[in-house]
Amino acid sequence: MPNRAGERRRKLAAAVLGRDPGPAPRSPEETTPFDVVSGDLLDVSPHLIILETAGGEQRRLVIAPWATAWRGGTVAPADLPAGSRVVVRALRGGTVAERVWADITRITGVIREVHGRRDLTVELDCGPHRRERSIVVPYRSSGRIRVRHPKLEPGYLFDAIGLSDQGATFAHLPATSQPPYRATAAPPSPPAYGGGQAGISGTAVWADLPDFAEEGVAKGVAYPMLEREDSGCDDAGVSCAGLPYLAMGSLLRVRNVCDGRTDVLPIVACGCLTGRFCDRCLECGTSPRGRVVELAASSYVALGGDLTKGCFNARVGLG
Repeated sequence: MPNRAGERRRKLAAAVLGRDPGPAPRSPEETTPFDVVSGDLLDVSPHLIILETAGGEQRRLVIAPWATAWRGGTVAPADLPAGSRVVVRALRGGTVAERVWADITRITGVIREVHGRRDLTVELDCGPHRRERSIVVPYRSSGRIRVRHPKLEPGYLFDAIGLSDQGATFAHLPATSQPPYRATAAPPSPPAYGGGQAGISGTAVWADLPDFAEEGVAKGVAYPMLEREDSGCDDAGVSCAGLPYLAMGSLLRVRNVCDGRTDVLPIVACGCLTGRFCDRCLECGTSPRGRVVELAASSYVALGGDLTKGCFNARVGLG
């Protein structure tokens, strides 16, 4: 597995350099992540949600009176259907659910083809790790998608948040404004990273959890600036954020600058599409241009992110 090889490499490098292979201690201004529980919804009532995690464990969480849920739109948690794949932000040691996202998915890729007149079918190339996807933009959602994605044409980038339902994927919300350039024409990065910098600011986004799970990286991040030979990805090494080259398995300290929640996560995949987006995040101030890291949905929620918003202003540095 790539993450095991990366962990071994990190420990060997630490031994050679005479440093601790583990993460650095948390600073006073950094706060701990939220508890997150994810799995398949078994049952739900107005006061209790029961789900089964990927490891087969059954978890029962009390639903907070102020809790909200999303499944293609805002719904009451008790209205979620059994069998939904859910991500739950939890309080009190993971026993109280306060925010639930059901069957949510993110569709990020390069447009290959577009078909249809009312309901649009968009064929996407989602990179070598996630391959191709076919998604539907329902007519009722097409207006807001087109406002921020005016060029639904082959060769342009696409990024939306939607719903997986009965084997089909439906785009509901634009995750960002579409870059005006083609995917192969990402702007060059600013001057090279200086080793004395404590970190780099930019946008943190999330990626579809099932795609990450296929790569065995539920607790890691995808990072754009990897050596192609190291990552096994011919599209690696592109970023407009001025990121340094790092090796697979390196530890990244990811901080949500909005609330200080911080976690240290290993690089376990290539963010080959991430580096092609030279956009900004407008949550809690405006981030510098460029996506610096791509998180699994559970890690993104743990750091205070809202899956329907799609990004937070982040600062990353070596762990």
